[in-house]
Amino acid sequence: MHRVVALVTPVQPTFELGCAFEVFGTVRAEIPQHYEFEVCTETPGPVPTTAGYAMSVTRGLSALASADTVLIPGWSSTETPLSDRVRRALLRAHGRGARLVTICSGVFALARTGLLDGRSATTHWARAAELAAQFPLIRVEPDVLYVDHGDVATSAGAGAGMDLCLHLVRQDHGAAHAALIARHMVMPPHREGGQAQYAPPPPPSDALDGLLEWTAARLGTSLSVGDMAAHLNVSPRTLARRFTDQLGTSPGAWLLSRRVIEARALLEDTELPVDAIATRVGLTSAVNLRRRFRNQVGTTPGAYRRAFRNS
Repeated sequence: MHRVVALVTPVQPTFELGCAFEVFGTVRAEIPQHYEFEVCTETPGPVPTTAGYAMSVTRGLSALASADTVLIPGWSSTETPLSDRVRRALLRAHGRGARLVTICSGVFALARTGLLDGRSATTHWARAAELAAQFPLIRVEPDVLYVDHGDVATSAGAGAGMDLCLHLVRQDHGAAHAALIARHMVMPPHREGGQAQYAPPPPPSDALDGLLEWTAARLGTSLSVGDMAAHLNVSPRTLARRFTDQLGTSPGAWLLSRRVIEARALLEDTELPVDAIATRVGLTSAVNLRRRFRNQVGTTPGAYRRAFRNS
């Protein structure tokens, strides 16, 4: 039996811990149970949570000595230090072959062990810049759901933690077993780790004198950067400078990203064929949409749509 031990800390995020327990700890009569799930903490006793209640944790760090997977389901704060005891326990577990896994902000704890130095890792897109600033030796990938190196794995925001946990089940016991668990959880059976995180909402429409809203309403046309510049009565070079200053990207990159975001919404919410979606978002053909979509999202439109259908 594979032992999964979750290391919790005050104040413990509850959703991230729940994601891990649902995948590894919940006993389902119709599905073989391949995992034992346990929770430990540095100082056993009541551990406050983000939900306002305290949970009683009886096991200390000694539980990590026999864990096959050590899971850090979120961390109370990105600034919370790692005690020497916890750091040594994590390094010992890793040294004897345990897999170390983090969900969302849990990566900040793992990063403090040094095990991610020189490697790629991810976290919630809103914390990616902070992770990169605090740990410059880590190659932060802000646009993926999870990164798995085999011995260490990190995930993006809380929901992506469930994707990572199901991915680990798939690695351990095969796709069919992972699909059974996902079906019981009413979850998509598989989202690829390279699939992009859900993007934050676009900036306010007045960030460029209403240009973004004007452009969004015309995505289905052959709109160009030149058309955008003409709408503001500026040169393309001036428009590019304003985009860089205010949005940190180029007009062309923003326009393509906005078209892909709209394509994602249509794939989720409609049954339109891919070629019709391509036309509606101004990418002209299914071939062009597939190429642009894979470059930006990390998967195909078809695979992306299937992720939003029940297995």
